[in-house]
Amino acid sequence: MVTAWIGSITLLGVAILYGLLALGSPYGEFAMGGKYQTLPKKMRLACVLSLLIQLAAILFLLQMGNVLSIVFLAPMAKEVCYFFALYLFLNTVLNAFSKSRKETFVMTPLSFIAAVCFFLTAWNG
Repeated sequence: MVTAWIGSITLLGVAILYGLLALGSPYGEFAMGGKYQTLPKKMRLACVLSLLIQLAAILFLLQMGNVLSIVFLAPMAKEVCYFFALYLFLNTVLNAFSKSRKETFVMTPLSFIAAVCFFLTAWNG
């Protein structure tokens, strides 16, 4: 399903950003309110947790879109995709009101695209 691929690639891009942030790269203006260029260590740990959640979300999306077949994910894939769609729609709103222009103009559309893809994949799955 095309929406599963688009959503997965979009979220993978965000996951890569969070991985770079966790390693101390100076891209903090794109995430978590954009207050820091290089995130403090506690926020880097939050990035690691977020990265793991994003990777899990990608697996569920690919499962729901019939790109992957992971038997133990199948029974809950639809509900998890709806959950991430809702979460990402909320995240889109929060990103839109960020004080960081970089977060607003980059992360808001990425979050919205991923949210729509999660919703459509669950809806059609």
